[in-house]
Amino acid sequence: MNLSQIRAALEEARVRPIKTLGQNFLHDRNLSRWIVTQAQVKPDDFVLEIDPGLGALTEEILSRDARVVAIEKDVRLVEFLRQKFRHSRFEVRHGDALKFDTRVLFAERNVKLLANLPYYIASQLLVRFVDYPTPISLALLMLQDEMARRITASPTSADYGALSLRMQLHHRIEYLRKIPNTVFFPQPEVASAVVRITPRLPAEVNVFDFATFRRIVRLGFSQRRKQLRKLLRDCVGEWEPAAKKIGVSPSARAEELSLEQWTALANFITPSDEKALAPVPEERFPVVDEHDRKIRDATRSEVHENNLRHRAIHVLIFNQKGEVLLQKRSPWKDRHPCLWDSSAAGHVSTDEEYDATARRELAEELGVETELNRLAKISASERTGEEFIWLYCGQSGGPFHFPREEIDAVQFFPIEVVDKWNAQKPEEFAPGFRECWAIWREKSLARTEKYSRSSEPTNGALPNPEAGDSRPAI
Repeated sequence: MNLSQIRAALEEARVRPIKTLGQNFLHDRNLSRWIVTQAQVKPDDFVLEIDPGLGALTEEILSRDARVVAIEKDVRLVEFLRQKFRHSRFEVRHGDALKFDTRVLFAERNVKLLANLPYYIASQLLVRFVDYPTPISLALLMLQDEMARRITASPTSADYGALSLRMQLHHRIEYLRKIPNTVFFPQPEVASAVVRITPRLPAEVNVFDFATFRRIVRLGFSQRRKQLRKLLRDCVGEWEPAAKKIGVSPSARAEELSLEQWTALANFITPSDEKALAPVPEERFPVVDEHDRKIRDATRSEVHENNLRHRAIHVLIFNQKGEVLLQKRSPWKDRHPCLWDSSAAGHVSTDEEYDATARRELAEELGVETELNRLAKISASERTGEEFIWLYCGQSGGPFHFPREEIDAVQFFPIEVVDKWNAQKPEEFAPGFRECWAIWREKSLARTEKYSRSSEPTNGALPNPEAGDSRPAI
């Protein structure tokens, strides 16, 4: 759209730009085409567009046959866009992007985010949509130039701060170009810039305690001109050994530390990496026959290398909304690294029973205790990795504390999202979870049908223990 077309479209839609909504409409078609090209949009992409306005970017995205879901807060523009783009691959939703449930994106393939973010809420939207974990494979964003420089800033620069490090920890961020305010109607008071954001590989992110990292970064930049030895006294203790360990001057200030040095400092404070790398006696598991009767004991490596039958447990934890907690396996796991898995899972060790293992794994992996109910036993097969699995269910809202060397992230998901995600992208889940999820869904549906026939209420969230083993909850 050129400027005259923008004016005509606004008149047709009976829209007068609202400053409080950050409505500045792009009228440079060459720039629109360039932005979509930089996002490398392809026909098999799912593109989420925030505040599409009059559709300058939307038109270019659709010309590349990608699927587009646009979120527009102004109801007047929603109707305009529906009339303008009568396209089977386009959907516009009326709503506030800050309230959009980003978890639904996990069920889509090749998710990309394109947006001219409203300046007044840009930082909030950044954190909401690209904070870890995220299914977005690439974000191409137009931001206020000041914000773009902050999130791409390097150490020692005036723009470098807590937001720079929070964003750069999990992402590579490129400052592509500055955009003059003359390409917008009405013209904003400040210049804009385009940035491209792509996720780092999980193995590149070597922080073992994200809470510690964020806390010390926030404290470090709370008073930029003060030395870190004073600001982080309560977190670090003796500063000189820490400074020497991470390779900075004892008089260093926050802006002098690189991302790698902040990471090293966080790990110095909470050295979980040393625990993960410390040699430990190899676990021993009971090897069992086709009826789950113990034959002998064997080491973990022998069991896995020879595909011997053994025992395991999986636990599905639900919150009060009926959402299920999933864990993302650490990149350092020897089996199925970086895949999504049950809330908690683990092997039954020698001289340990299934129930005791379930309680132990829940405490070790999530740091919680709750009543667990046996739901079903799954026979050992190639699909389960030759594991006999007892599946347990329980309820907890956290807070959860997990070992970084075992788990990369945990998050609650709606049941329907997990169903679609599992159907669309089964390769993103550990095989054992897929078997457990199929059993849980079967039991859940059976329970729903049972109560529907008897006209009794059901919330569908937690399976009834009676649907599985009749033994009491543990």
